[in-house]
Amino acid sequence: MTQTHPQPGRTAAPAEGRGFVAATVAFVSVFAAGASAIPLYDTYRTADGLTNDQFSLVAVAYFVCAVFALLVLGRLSNHHGRLPVSVAALLLAAAGCLTLLWVHSFLPLLLGRILQGLAAGLASSAIGAYIVDTAPRRPRWLVAAVTTAAATIGLALGVFLSGVLVEFGPAPRQLTFCVFAAVLLGCAAALATRPETVARTPGAWSSLIPRLAVPTASRPYLPLASGVFVATWAFGGYFTSFGPSIAADDLGSHSPLVAAAVFASYMAPSFLGGFLAGRFTPAAAQRTGMTLVAAAGVGLAVASTAGILGLFIGAGVVGGIGMGLATSGSMNTLLPEALPRERAGLLAVIYAISYTGSAVPSLIAGQASRVLSLPVITAGYAALAVLVWIATLIAARNPAPVPGRY
Repeated sequence: MTQTHPQPGRTAAPAEGRGFVAATVAFVSVFAAGASAIPLYDTYRTADGLTNDQFSLVAVAYFVCAVFALLVLGRLSNHHGRLPVSVAALLLAAAGCLTLLWVHSFLPLLLGRILQGLAAGLASSAIGAYIVDTAPRRPRWLVAAVTTAAATIGLALGVFLSGVLVEFGPAPRQLTFCVFAAVLLGCAAALATRPETVARTPGAWSSLIPRLAVPTASRPYLPLASGVFVATWAFGGYFTSFGPSIAADDLGSHSPLVAAAVFASYMAPSFLGGFLAGRFTPAAAQRTGMTLVAAAGVGLAVASTAGILGLFIGAGVVGGIGMGLATSGSMNTLLPEALPRERAGLLAVIYAISYTGSAVPSLIAGQASRVLSLPVITAGYAALAVLVWIATLIAARNPAPVPGRY
């Protein structure tokens, strides 16, 4: 099989470098499009009668479809090639945006988010793999930074761009989706002209059978890491499901830009937390990160009860930094224990736990929102974070160095 990526010790060739740039932009764009509807949630609620429990079901559908795409479709690009599957992910994302043009009831919103969830999961595997294939070998941190930060950066950029278009553009319920669909189609066209990095091989049908495996050496660290992933990703689902409603009902703002700021306050700073995690041992990153997440949860509960917008956004920023620290620390307890050939299966388990950590609390909270106020629901999320924080203080420990693993 002919590989087109550069050999270690030199940078990517110009064509490969363009492929890396095109794939990075495409990866960010898929997640940006996935956040495009959020500034419109208050409009859907007030004008079309959609409810908080419906928004939570939509979030659950997005996460479940992302997990399905990761676990079932995640290895298709090994057999059909990176580019065909990457282009399919971009077309799915564009189809999701076009479906959202017609939201005046629950069903089009649900269908659009299902398509976007499938696109996110498929992009995480296929476009992510193409980024690794075509990345320059220097600087060494670049590929890890792109593959870990693209999702949160894309979500933050997408929600802000959508907020601006909804607030100031014409046809606010349509313009943002048309813009993102055009960007996604442009990315698909750009990727279609890039060189392929893997040869087509048989076995595509058998690759659809999910294979989840946790290396024996990583298993002692998985229970605590799972708690961290659930607690931190649960807040991601919370901001997706309830952020715009809290901004309108409890914080007194119906502005799409404020809804965007509320959502991005948690998502965007996680990149900074991930960067800071390199200065800590894995256990210290877990403890420090969960301390920040627990404190942020309490701050969010207080802010939503008292109606203090600045405190709510500030708590979101603190929680986002804590999420980056805690999840990076948890990754660093699990991955060094795994051999290189074991890491793909382990990452599938990690992402499945993380997305489930978003989906299940969102589903429970959505049903509870029929009888409980949003500040009470926020307090429930804070309680989950505090419980995991206590467990982290007690149980976090560093993996022993293993020669020959990195």
